[in-house]
Amino acid sequence: MSEIIIKEIDGADVVQYQPRGVCSKLMQIRIKDNIVQDFEFMGGCNGNLTGIGMLIRGMNINDVISRLQGLPCGSRPTSCPDQLTKALAAYIKEKQTVNA
Repeated sequence: MSEIIIKEIDGADVVQYQPRGVCSKLMQIRIKDNIVQDFEFMGGCNGNLTGIGMLIRGMNINDVISRLQGLPCGSRPTSCPDQLTKALAAYIKEKQTVNA
């Protein structure tokens, strides 16, 4: 799987991202007009990631990045929230490349 896959479904971008260095194996984020519509994941801490999904729903992706970027998980240098910010940053970069 490449770093990110973006599919347009019903007027929104659905971003699939395979995180690295964390328990979660796949993240899927639905984004419309730079606003998080939904967040799903496979693997990881179900309660924590479900809670994160509820908290970021309706947020601008740049705000999500600024709040969650760089968070570690225990002794790991990254975390699921940090990996989510990497997915969103890759999405922004890809969209800028497509629109250039």
